[in-house]
Amino acid sequence: MTAAKSSSSYKLRLIVGAIGVVYGDIGTSPLYALRECFHGTHPVPVTHDNILGVLSLIFWALMFIVSFKYLGFVMRAHNKGEGGILSLLALVFSKREASSRASALLICFGVFGAALLYGDGMITPAITVLSGIEGLEVATPMFKPFIIPITVAILVFVFSFQHIGTGRVGFIFGPVMCIWFLTIACLGIYSIVVVPQVLAALDPWYGLKFVLENGWHGFLVLGAVFLSVTGAEALYADMGHFGIAPIRRAWFALVFPALILNYFGQGALLLQNPEVAENPFYYLAPRWAVYPLVVIATFAAIIASQALITGAYSLTMQAIQLGYAPRMEIRHTSSLERGQIYLPQINLVLMLACVGLVLGFRSSSNMAAAYGIAVTLTMIITSVLFFFAARRVWNWPTWKAASLVTVFLIPELAFFVANALKVTHGGWFPLIVAAIIFTLMTTWKTGRGLIRQRLQAGYLPFDLFVQDLKANPPMRVDGTAIFLAGNPNGTPIALLHNLKHNKVLHRRVVVLTMVTDEVPHVDPARRIEIMQLTDGLHRVIGHFGFMEEPNVPKLLELCGEAGLEYRPMETTFFLSRETIIPSPKHGMAIWREKLFAIMSRNAQSATIFFGLPANRVVELGIQVEM
Repeated sequence: MTAAKSSSSYKLRLIVGAIGVVYGDIGTSPLYALRECFHGTHPVPVTHDNILGVLSLIFWALMFIVSFKYLGFVMRAHNKGEGGILSLLALVFSKREASSRASALLICFGVFGAALLYGDGMITPAITVLSGIEGLEVATPMFKPFIIPITVAILVFVFSFQHIGTGRVGFIFGPVMCIWFLTIACLGIYSIVVVPQVLAALDPWYGLKFVLENGWHGFLVLGAVFLSVTGAEALYADMGHFGIAPIRRAWFALVFPALILNYFGQGALLLQNPEVAENPFYYLAPRWAVYPLVVIATFAAIIASQALITGAYSLTMQAIQLGYAPRMEIRHTSSLERGQIYLPQINLVLMLACVGLVLGFRSSSNMAAAYGIAVTLTMIITSVLFFFAARRVWNWPTWKAASLVTVFLIPELAFFVANALKVTHGGWFPLIVAAIIFTLMTTWKTGRGLIRQRLQAGYLPFDLFVQDLKANPPMRVDGTAIFLAGNPNGTPIALLHNLKHNKVLHRRVVVLTMVTDEVPHVDPARRIEIMQLTDGLHRVIGHFGFMEEPNVPKLLELCGEAGLEYRPMETTFFLSRETIIPSPKHGMAIWREKLFAIMSRNAQSATIFFGLPANRVVELGIQVEM
């Protein structure tokens, strides 16, 4: 009974945590989404038919994209519980397939989609916090000069406590977001009761009629309507933090009903008083409740930042393990949920970008023009990759997968075109950010491939090395030497250099290779492979998933359980450190080779990344010309 209660309590905690972290972004969209339709870049007149038409489009956008596409289908395409574009890429394409031109092109397509999420992760905290603080202007104009400073201070505060971990943040934020959703639902209900005719907007005909009657102008408004679903991609990216079931239950039990009630409440208010279109959300509240609502909205806006921040952490860890990013410091913040991590470097970059956006755009309306295009592109890329997942993972016939993906793409392409017209109004920002990150990721991936080719060309086959040892046995010294090797077949350069210069070999030598499998978490039974090659010479291959942090000492302890005893105080680790020399002769463009060299110099050391004891590590340097 106690265990059952504990299990139920843990499930409830995950649901509340999901409400606090995953749904923060989409949950704060009512602050600005409907306002931008009637008071944004391409506003339409506040008429009865236009109000019902916009509300109908918002309702069916939420129903179709979130409920149907993501929660109904896309989240089924998970890689052992992990979501996001890079996880989907690893699920669909194997390393062998990456060599084919078509697969390589699709992989680049997917990597660009992942890069777009970073741009979205920079805009989301900035626009949500700024739109929440702007409610002070509704209360009194005297607060206007303080809007920007307060927003910047709050953003710095948000990023300063990320190190405590997603689980704890979700536990703190979850109850607050529950209060937020209940509050906006109550505000909406009050307004709907006064003007119940607004419920007619549930009929999809009003949305279609709006677009047909308003023509091109009505089509442009789709860019503002899309703001209501901009947090949908975070559901997929953050799936590993809380699991599929808690995210689905949270949406249908609380989040979706609360959002619809509030949007329709704003619409009912506009039917009564079209003059409040400049900020219909805050005008929903009675005059005395504006200040408390601003406080709650500010907390909700702070929480909204979490969805994309935590998504950026997960995405970066996947990129590192899949070879698209250099090693960075990764801190695990939970002993229960393996997906809960914190990356200090990514946290700092996101904070500086968010502060810069607030200082540059200075209002949420200006920033809304920059919002949306990155998300629409990411959704389109996810839909395309989902087609291949359905074909290869579930063995769907082509017609079935293509039919479903076509249904996904029709509204998404319409949203993309509407948002693409906002590029000159600020939409260029996430595209530039994505282009920069895509360049960094592809440069690192290509550069590591070239380095691997250069090193493999000089590798001595391991069987020849073993034969030479038997024919010319060197002097043996006490202790264990562990040589880290990227190639599971060749002889480590550090081993050859040590033998060449020191003329000795330890009594026990372990050649250790860390392999990242195309799954998020490796089955513990498949964690290690141990092969004894000759007297005192072993080869060990450690398998890790792309959502796992490779820790060498812990891996070696498992070797002890398998018969290869690990004695830390008698063990020396040998690593080879490459110094990259850019060359115009071959390889990448010279500017990319120089960029790769900079990234390589600034990558976290293998000693720290693999958890090696620093006082037992010997590094042997080699120069590699690209």
